[in-house]
Amino acid sequence: MFRYSADRIPVTIILAITSLDFCLYFYVEQIWLLAAFWVLMIIPKGKIGAWNHHHQHTPTFKKKPLNRLLEIFYALHTGVTTNLWLLHHVLGHHLNFLDQDKDESRWQRKSGETMGEIEYTLNVASTAHLRGYNVGKRFPKHQSKFIIYTAITILIVALLTWYKPMQGLFLFVLPMLCGILLTSWATYEHHSDLSTENEFEASRNNLNRFYNITTGNLGYHTAHHHKQGVHWSRLPDLHDEIKDQIPDYLIKYAAL
Repeated sequence: MFRYSADRIPVTIILAITSLDFCLYFYVEQIWLLAAFWVLMIIPKGKIGAWNHHHQHTPTFKKKPLNRLLEIFYALHTGVTTNLWLLHHVLGHHLNFLDQDKDESRWQRKSGETMGEIEYTLNVASTAHLRGYNVGKRFPKHQSKFIIYTAITILIVALLTWYKPMQGLFLFVLPMLCGILLTSWATYEHHSDLSTENEFEASRNNLNRFYNITTGNLGYHTAHHHKQGVHWSRLPDLHDEIKDQIPDYLIKYAAL
């Protein structure tokens, strides 16, 4: 069922969180409990964005219907729908991250100045769906699935919120908005204000063990850009192969 056995534990945890969301949706009426749960889960659900990212690089399951279903659950946590990161990130950012005139996650203003974190976060989050759609003009099959499953996700959230407004707001709407904002914010440090000529000097790396356990080795970012098709579980090995080409100042060991 799984393409890589390493995906079993993270997917199980994420689906457990999804199940908890729906249990709270149907059985909890107290607004303060819903609000407290939303606040408590902002960071854990923000981490799910990394796993959604990995999935859209390398689909988790061998069967397409299972992947589509998983993507809907991911979208309910992160605001990132089917094929959005495939278009925006895999077929966009990864091809263009060395060119700030084209990069879908660009950190430079048109003037050539570096954006601040807040400006970058709001810019990337607010334009993500439109930029993904525009990349999709070159890949109509991927674009059509993006449009269809985005519409399905919006309909599901709209119905959930219509039926139980407060539950829909705190369990789905706000987490989705926070998810795409946190995902965008997290990517600022990856490339901002770095060389756009040498791929080994264009990404920051975080080798902290806790960070990489919770993000699926996203800290091995130079390796990820060097060969974006490599499964997340194999990035440490790829990093070891290329680490001599990565400057020391682009490596840190921070838990967040």
